[in-house]
Amino acid sequence: MTAYQAPIRDMIFAMKEIGGLARIAALPGNEEVSDDLIEAIFEEARKFASDVLAPLNHPGDKQGCVCKDGVVTTPDGVKEAYAAFCENGWNAMPASLEHGGQGLPALVSTPVLEMWTAANLAFSLCQMLTLGATAAIDHHGSDAQKALYLPNMVAGTWTGTMNLTEPQAGSDLAAVRTRAVPDGDGYRITGTKIFITWGENDVAENIIHLVLARLPDAPPGVKGISLFIVPKFLVNEDGSLGARNDLVCASIEHKLGIHGSPTAVMSFGEKEGAIGYLVGEANRGLEYMFTMMNHARLNVGLEGVAIAERAFQQARDYALQRIQGRPIGAQTGAPIAYHPDVKRMLLDMKSRVDAMRALAYFAAGQMDIAQASPDKTEAAAAQALVDLMIPVVKGWCTESAVEIASIGVQVHGGMGFIEETGAAQHFRDARITPIYEGTTAIQALDLVGRKIARDGGAAAGRLIQDIEATAAELSGAAQPEIAALGQALKAPAARLKDSVEWVLATHGAAPAQTASAAVPLLHQFGVAIGFWLLARQAARAAQLLGENGADATFLRGKIALARHFAGHVLPHAEGYFLAATQGAASVAAFDVAAI
Repeated sequence: MTAYQAPIRDMIFAMKEIGGLARIAALPGNEEVSDDLIEAIFEEARKFASDVLAPLNHPGDKQGCVCKDGVVTTPDGVKEAYAAFCENGWNAMPASLEHGGQGLPALVSTPVLEMWTAANLAFSLCQMLTLGATAAIDHHGSDAQKALYLPNMVAGTWTGTMNLTEPQAGSDLAAVRTRAVPDGDGYRITGTKIFITWGENDVAENIIHLVLARLPDAPPGVKGISLFIVPKFLVNEDGSLGARNDLVCASIEHKLGIHGSPTAVMSFGEKEGAIGYLVGEANRGLEYMFTMMNHARLNVGLEGVAIAERAFQQARDYALQRIQGRPIGAQTGAPIAYHPDVKRMLLDMKSRVDAMRALAYFAAGQMDIAQASPDKTEAAAAQALVDLMIPVVKGWCTESAVEIASIGVQVHGGMGFIEETGAAQHFRDARITPIYEGTTAIQALDLVGRKIARDGGAAAGRLIQDIEATAAELSGAAQPEIAALGQALKAPAARLKDSVEWVLATHGAAPAQTASAAVPLLHQFGVAIGFWLLARQAARAAQLLGENGADATFLRGKIALARHFAGHVLPHAEGYFLAATQGAASVAAFDVAAI
């Protein structure tokens, strides 16, 4: 198992050149954000990720979690690592100052979350779910609920979960059956929830479950779902812990990957009913959960970036030390990294990871602008761009991670299929990410139906104009390599416009066709936008090459990665366009009874 080293230079370069770090630092509330602060945070995060979390990743995968009589035990070392994680303030970093967090912008916290996830995905999921639950209470809870629960959740003393799906419901939350019956100042919750990440654990003093449930008089469907706080241990008015609530972990799932993360089946109300407290207004639970969905889906997309980076590092290090055969033109044996096809695979992995990271950081920067810009027009434009980009970040980055981790196994050859090398774990762990927080198809339907068709392609049109402007600018660059990237960007930009026009012309009359085309269209957007951002990075790298103190090797690498992506990955965008626009009708018309 290769040790993990956070790619801090890549991260900071993407933050500055793609995420818009200078603009984010100038926003109100970000006055303390500086290069020195970021470098200090990243260096300490790098040490914790490399020295504490990464060494637990492979052993935790082998050992897994154990559930006995409703008590979950995490792998050796995880409880101690979590305590150190919280003591060092890492859990609080992305949270608001009001509740004890550090209030750092998303563009700064996102690379740190990438480090945790790349080092140990199973471990990182605990913080991710807690942050989501914290944000939901912060946005929609009462002042009393915020004061009672959030300080400990931000500190990490208490963890949080999101209890949405049920055995019969899956992604169809309209089918949720968990019940909430009024009882005094609270409610009695009864029902079963599945796939609850870190739903039971031994690292926290208390677990604050956010549970979707129906009131007795609730309307049918998603309009009748309410959101409840259901703590593992009831919390007294002074913040101390009271009696154990009527909920239990019935079992934990036996999964393909992320074995170090306890994924629980939670049973509420096996006796008198678990005590829960309504968040906000009745029957608005799904709406409340969806206000947090952009951040949740960005973070899952970031999981794709992180696992792909980890798989790349594993493959790169193996290929540089494994000597087998003689590369073409060599007189003696050499590491397999020098064989042309292995080199191609490594370049595929690295260039795609760079594009994925740029996409995620770009979205994070736009989130910060949408939230904090005093210019309402700028904030609204940024929010529209975030809404458009999030399904692409989540869907394309996670699907790409599975492919990249698979390539990593291939680089190892037969040794990649052996668990001891570690490459297989990244492949197994990556496979959950296209399923989390809405499958790829759900992201694609969101992109096509809600983000393109609903606004008449306005947000997509503005993005395409930006891409076209970059293509025109780079095509006139003095450096031939950059000019070639500009020329290469023109065709995929035009095809994005063609795709938007096809969706607008087709969606109203034949929504089954646009639904059939949605996933290829999402991939087309991911590849094309990813190349746009790589080209921008390459152009900036070319500008910096002549400056004193410039790292020529690093900067030339950015140009080389964009060129490789243009030749080896970008052509797939045209294929996705054709599959979507020419293949949708056959899918929509097919009778599955004929399979």
